[in-house]
Amino acid sequence: MTEFELIRDYFGGATGPAVRLGVGDDAALLAVSPDHELVLSCDTMVAGRHFREDAEPGSVGWKALQAAASDLAAMGARPLGCMLALSLPAVDADWLEAFARGLGEAVTNLDLPLVGGDTTRGPLTVTLTVTGEVPVDGALRRSGARPGDLLAVTGTLGDAAAALAGAEAAALQQRLHRPVARLVEGQALRGLARAAVDISDGLLADVGHICSASHLGADIRADLLPPSEALQATATPEAQRLAWQATGGDDYELALAIAPDLVQHAVARCAETGTALTVIGRFRRGSGVRLLRTDGTEIEMDRGGYSHF
Repeated sequence: MTEFELIRDYFGGATGPAVRLGVGDDAALLAVSPDHELVLSCDTMVAGRHFREDAEPGSVGWKALQAAASDLAAMGARPLGCMLALSLPAVDADWLEAFARGLGEAVTNLDLPLVGGDTTRGPLTVTLTVTGEVPVDGALRRSGARPGDLLAVTGTLGDAAAALAGAEAAALQQRLHRPVARLVEGQALRGLARAAVDISDGLLADVGHICSASHLGADIRADLLPPSEALQATATPEAQRLAWQATGGDDYELALAIAPDLVQHAVARCAETGTALTVIGRFRRGSGVRLLRTDGTEIEMDRGGYSHF
């Protein structure tokens, strides 16, 4: 099978309202709405590093696109299209069919059509470049937080980390292998939140990115971190559950800075999408992210989150 046959058989035929020209030409053409800016992000997953060599290929395809699209969500972007760069050690028709099916399911779920990319021989590596759009000056940036803003998160935290650590509950495993990017929520909160980041490497680490960009510190209340019912049901010490929630990563939820007078509006707007928004802390002058008990004393964690190097 040639490279072009592989692309035609497994990754062709995508359409979408923004797609003017998709797979099959030298480049894709996407239409950006008037008075909007283009949002671009790229995400790579490597076998043996980000997923097991024997991982179910459909879940690899699904998660790769959802993880990449989570960056669009954090910017409040509307999705336009995506591009796939796939490195394969060999052509395995069964693996490719399952991978393409999982990727296609994510494309449909996110309304993010595959418009091009590249394939080559090499170690199994999946790279997704995603594109979206936001109104001019409307993107949610990491640098917009102000002292006194409340820190809020979508959904629940810690499920994927628990599953990665061996928790077998189906709901936890689903969050690890089939996460869903908060694209709808990000768009709904644009204009209400002042800053945002997606929680991919761990809550403490990712909130730290907002703090660094905004030149602020943040205090997080450990007792306010929202758990799922499945996480609460795990027979695990409370300290371990807290570590999963605060540092585990792979949640693909959003952490946002919101002015106090807009929080209730933001909670209601998020609820309209079917997702809870929970206030877990506050941004302050200074630096660093502190995880606090109810009495204000700090909880020391061994690490802040996942490190790629």
